[in-house]
Amino acid sequence: MLFGFLNINKPSEMTSHKVISVLRKLTGIKQIGHAGTLDPLASGVLPIAMGKASKLIDYLPDDKEYIAGMYLGKISDTYDIEGNIKETGAKKITIKEIEQVLPSFRGQIKQIPPAFSAVHYNGKRLYELARKGQIPDDIPSRDITVYKNDIIDFDYDNQILKLDIACSKGTYIRTIINDIGEKLGTGAVMFELTRTLSSGLELKNSLSLNNNITIEDIQNNIIKPQDILPLKSIEISQEEYNIAVTGNKFKNRYNIEGNILILNDGRITALAMAGIEFIQPKKVLI
Repeated sequence: MLFGFLNINKPSEMTSHKVISVLRKLTGIKQIGHAGTLDPLASGVLPIAMGKASKLIDYLPDDKEYIAGMYLGKISDTYDIEGNIKETGAKKITIKEIEQVLPSFRGQIKQIPPAFSAVHYNGKRLYELARKGQIPDDIPSRDITVYKNDIIDFDYDNQILKLDIACSKGTYIRTIINDIGEKLGTGAVMFELTRTLSSGLELKNSLSLNNNITIEDIQNNIIKPQDILPLKSIEISQEEYNIAVTGNKFKNRYNIEGNILILNDGRITALAMAGIEFIQPKKVLI
């Protein structure tokens, strides 16, 4: 049974759920999950958890970075080219004007998720309401952090802008692009999005999901949880292992506190909470 994480380069036009389906068919493993859904339009890093490593997804780092391409002078109900696009007829924007606007989209800001998103609203997904033309006017905003929002390239003649955006979990790049367009007075729609970093995994080290991928490729690219999770780990004795696998606590003799990984003979046994006196397994992983 495969156990660990994969750094998959999701192709554009494929859903994150389809990636899981392909990997299940290839490996025969049903217990597979992913972190940080990518829209079908987007490509790039999609962290995949194989086997019982799925129980550890919530403990992955939150860092994310993208290269986003946008057309200025257009608007869309979905904030990207897959929606209903309208030309705004606005004047051409200069790079100087863009540079003046970008600082207001850095740091901690409030963001309203797009109507065409999977965010829950009164028990339903927003996109379900949006498809019926029932777009709420009181979608709650959320606090996000944009660490970087830098110009990679700008084509003045065609009004095409590409940005390098590093941000916190839960950030909608489509919304940032739409809001930048509003601030510029021209409108903007996303036509391209590539995630270059997620959960500590970089695009340059990713495994492409294509027709030639094999089970050997999967096996050779498995990442051990202890190599990616921001958690300390300890090696426990056989006696402690026998206690831990039953989900019971054992005495803390390791001078460590908080969420930890416990290993026996180099193999992860469980995610545990280390208190002052005892270590209590939270998720047994064998």
